Amino acid sequence: MSQGKGFGFGLGKMKELTEAFKKAQQVQQGAKQLQEELEQMEIEGMCEDGLVKVILSGNQEPRRVEIDPKALEKGAETLSQLVGTAMKDAYDKSTETMRKRMEDLTSGLELPGL
Repeated sequence: MSQGKGFGFGLGKMKELTEAFKKAQQVQQGAKQLQEELEQMEIEGMCEDGLVKVILSGNQEPRRVEIDPKALEKGAETLSQLVGTAMKDAYDKSTETMRKRMEDLTSGLELPGL
């Protein structure tokens, strides 16, 4: 008759599991703090000539649009293009900010799959 092996973990595996839980808690706390920081950030995107600016929060919530009066003189179609360009610029910057901040949060934790 063989001895019972329990769940098949040795003490080393339990230690690894405990460390994994600690790391997960660190990431969870850091993610909550990061979310709060992103909510407070303002990320500005603009069109090439700077006549239109779009401001998003760090988590991509629209905050405001600033339109220089000179942009109005260009007509509705051009103004629409300028706003679209500024929105894309703000979106790209906010996405990059979120990506970098998440990398900073998880760097050094050696989490599998990240």
